[in-house]
Amino acid sequence: MSDSVHIACPSCLAANRVPAVRLGEDPKCGKCGAALLDGAPAELGEAQFDQFVARTELPVLVDFWAPWCGPCRAMAPHFERAAQSLKDRVRLVKVNTEEAPGLAARYGIRAIPTLVLFRNGTEAKRMSGALDAGALERWAA
Repeated sequence: MSDSVHIACPSCLAANRVPAVRLGEDPKCGKCGAALLDGAPAELGEAQFDQFVARTELPVLVDFWAPWCGPCRAMAPHFERAAQSLKDRVRLVKVNTEEAPGLAARYGIRAIPTLVLFRNGTEAKRMSGALDAGALERWAA
């Protein structure tokens, strides 16, 4: 990893340069003051998704889900635990496919939950189905 890492703010989408050695120190957005790596999954819609993924140099793990989906609801607490555990290494994001059908269509989401890992703004791998926190952490590594 280089000396600094660019991380998009989930609130205002500003790109923030954070020294790599300070990633674990709960950095804040220089523009709006929101937490950049708070250990909770960021919830993104169609308007924020592309900028967030493009401006974040950490890998971005996206959970495409829907509120009516039983396996999605069962995986949610595991996804939150994995977000806390991986907070300074991988940015976890949730996309509600009911509220962002364009993103779901663009990425060919045909089953939920579907996990997509982006590295440097490009899809690196994907998997459909629910995982527990440990499996999520291993899969995202």
